[in-house]
Amino acid sequence: MKPMLSVIALAVLLSGCDDGAKLDPQKQIGPNPELPQAQNFLMPPMQVPEGVAWKAGEMPKVAQGLKIEKIADQLQHPRQVLVLPNNDVLVAESNGQPKPITAPKQLIMGIVQKASGKGGEGGNRITLLRNVKGKWEQHRFIEHLTSPFGMQLVGNTLYVANADSLVKFPYETGQTEIRTPPETVTELPGGPINHHWTKSLLASPDGSKLYVGVGSNSNVGENGLGEEYRRAAVLEVDAASGASRIFASGIRNPTGLQWEPQSGKLWAVVNERDEIGSDLVPDYLTSVQDKGFYGWPYSYFGQHVDVRAQPPRPDLVEKAIKPDYALSSHVAPLGLLFYGADNMPQYRGGAFISEHGSWNRTPLNGYQVVWVKFENGKPVGEPQPVVTGFLTDDGKQVRGLPVGLAADRQGGVLIADDAGNAIWRISAAQ
Repeated sequence: MKPMLSVIALAVLLSGCDDGAKLDPQKQIGPNPELPQAQNFLMPPMQVPEGVAWKAGEMPKVAQGLKIEKIADQLQHPRQVLVLPNNDVLVAESNGQPKPITAPKQLIMGIVQKASGKGGEGGNRITLLRNVKGKWEQHRFIEHLTSPFGMQLVGNTLYVANADSLVKFPYETGQTEIRTPPETVTELPGGPINHHWTKSLLASPDGSKLYVGVGSNSNVGENGLGEEYRRAAVLEVDAASGASRIFASGIRNPTGLQWEPQSGKLWAVVNERDEIGSDLVPDYLTSVQDKGFYGWPYSYFGQHVDVRAQPPRPDLVEKAIKPDYALSSHVAPLGLLFYGADNMPQYRGGAFISEHGSWNRTPLNGYQVVWVKFENGKPVGEPQPVVTGFLTDDGKQVRGLPVGLAADRQGGVLIADDAGNAIWRISAAQ
């Protein structure tokens, strides 16, 4: 047996004490998800699909009334997309930087990651896509970045959230390349471990503030709480001075930051903790309150205590805010888009969410783009699948992993496909 397969087989063997999820994922949707008792494992249960490339002509499946097209391929782990005022599209291509191995579990997870298509070197760059008479050109826009993720354009300034810093560049409409060296706005939590390296980014409506989602440096604080300084948080950065503060905390991995259009509130999708069972803990969609605390690592979904977090903090557990809307366990949401265009009127007023998928649940969950209806600034009902087919029907192979979402000027929605190294566009069929 090949070494990689041997390690994966060992991981599966160690996780064999659990026969997978007991709950229907639908019971973990909405404001009051069902939460079973936590379990402990030497090696948590996992199901690892094989990462395979899209075959010629293969595409994800879309809901009735929609069509899908590929507008770019042969990218290097495209993560985020940003549509510019002239309808050019910026694509951040990146993967995490090499990390030190501090435990056998990390070695196993690294090998599993490569096998599932989530490994491999990222582009460490931003590529510009331009539609010229129906054909999409690719231009190397900014090179030599450090695992870029979030992007925002404010006036003539382009902000980019690297894995360890927030930087800015001057931008002129229509340009296809930036060679100006980056100017650092502020350093961001990084370090050699940098467990959740992705840094999501959102500008305030007036452009004076920048909000950065910074994930935790561990699953549940096992690397020491000293490694969690200014992490598991949303930071608010003053664009002019670079001064920053913690806007909200206790959010294990906040990403997809967006302004909800009706209420004007900040919202995020959040990846919750692992290793206590296939049915725990539900990832979620929530409004993010100024000075709010959301539980990590001491509790989840309000006051459900996680005994692994030591020393305990009952004072923080007591004030932990319960998230607005559970998405079910281990879907790994990474992209959020409130949709207000006319091209697909059936989705206007709700939120698209990309579920990157996780191997921490048996059977697998996520690996799709869903839509959640909003009423009066709050999510209601159940998520509706919009784009599927990233995972094969038997769950054994994964062809793509949806991450960043953005609406273009015609009302189509762009989807960055991490493992498929492509950008997809969905729109009305007619």
